[in-house]
Amino acid sequence: MAQETLGDDILFAPIRDLAERLRTRKLSPIALTEAYLDRLQKIGPRLNAVVTLMRESALREARTADEQIRQGKYRGLLHGIPYGAKDLLATTGVPTTWGAEPFRKQVFNYDATVIRKLRDAGAILLGKLAMVELAGSFGYNNADASFSGPCKTPWNLEFWSGGSSSGSGASVAAGLCAFAIGSETSGSIITPAAYCGVSGLRPTYGRVSRYGAMALSWTLDKLGPMCRSADCCGIVLSVLAGRDGKDLSTVGKPYAWPEGKRDPKMKFRLGVIRDSTTGIQPAVRDNFRESVKVLSRFCDITEDVPFPELAFGPVVSAVVNAEGANAFRELIESGRINDLRSTQMKTNAVAASMAMAVDYLQAMRVRTQMKKTMEELYAKYDALIAPARTTVAYPLDRNFNTAYPNLRGGPPIIPAGNAVGQPALSIPNGFGPNNLPTGIQFTGKIWSEARLLSIAHAYQQASDWHRRRPKL
Repeated sequence: MAQETLGDDILFAPIRDLAERLRTRKLSPIALTEAYLDRLQKIGPRLNAVVTLMRESALREARTADEQIRQGKYRGLLHGIPYGAKDLLATTGVPTTWGAEPFRKQVFNYDATVIRKLRDAGAILLGKLAMVELAGSFGYNNADASFSGPCKTPWNLEFWSGGSSSGSGASVAAGLCAFAIGSETSGSIITPAAYCGVSGLRPTYGRVSRYGAMALSWTLDKLGPMCRSADCCGIVLSVLAGRDGKDLSTVGKPYAWPEGKRDPKMKFRLGVIRDSTTGIQPAVRDNFRESVKVLSRFCDITEDVPFPELAFGPVVSAVVNAEGANAFRELIESGRINDLRSTQMKTNAVAASMAMAVDYLQAMRVRTQMKKTMEELYAKYDALIAPARTTVAYPLDRNFNTAYPNLRGGPPIIPAGNAVGQPALSIPNGFGPNNLPTGIQFTGKIWSEARLLSIAHAYQQASDWHRRRPKL
């Protein structure tokens, strides 16, 4: 059967289109993998997006996928689809650096559960993608907080791709892989998704196993897909979701994509979070308001929904400091923490190691009340919406706190959702200063990923921001 010639149209194609070409053998997994590997090798270093290119094993997996598909042993939509993984996921025999100089040569002899699940589904791992050191852990104030250097958004190489899943966001946006896996403790999927103009899904806490992933905060960490579209995120989550005996926080809650039958005459119920467009960049605000107009075609929208005024940010900080200091105790006490790039992270790590147990316990108690309050709010809506970030990406040569002065931002939506374990989805919705993408964020009650994806998918069918490509 004749094979397609590979060009950018193929490399930027959504998973569902690639899968159909692979299934019908119009496209070879080998050719597709080679094309992505070449692009990763050529463009990846320009973006500081790649840590380890796994050419040999990727081509071996591609040959296996090609033979299986040829024999009629098709495994599903991810069979033969090449992807990249944030470099905090254990991968047998390959360095897993956590983005940090002290762990640059760290190698595990086992695979993270998400790596195993994707391999079982026939997906092809191209390599390990750059990240902010220790997933941002104790805080950082500039883009250069990684031994691999500042990762750049492919839309403008003078600006940051966002953290801590920096390489995952940049690689998907630049067409270096069909999708990537990122992680979020408080903003590390939503931020690079917005800054790179891709679709990023933070699942409900407990939806996806974290076995084999670097632990920063056991009660906050989550793994999720970063893709071209909401539909692609739904496909990948179908493989990742589920109970895992190696991660006791996981729950075998039902999940299906596409979402089950729903009366097409019923509109989605959306709420616009109060003050979410106050004190933000004008372009971000304007793009969000235009998105609301598009959503109003198939959604009932309630404006000015008050957001709980609770100490979400301080609670998340207290939990990350206590759990992170425990996770990296040996690194801190040995003094190897001083090998990190971020001065702020080194200083804060020592302070975090002296956090009082009473503060941590109080934060955990407060989280219980926060969950109750958020459940009551979100029970009224299919989703609450707001700009994904209050600004476009930060310039590489400026500290974050001085990059966009006089912008105070809105409610603490990202720390709130992470504190209570709710899902969130950021998708692109336009461009702002310096040709940089902006995003809209959908947040929902726990286990509502399919509903969030359905709303976002409907929006993407009515818009084309997710189909835009950077010029590289």
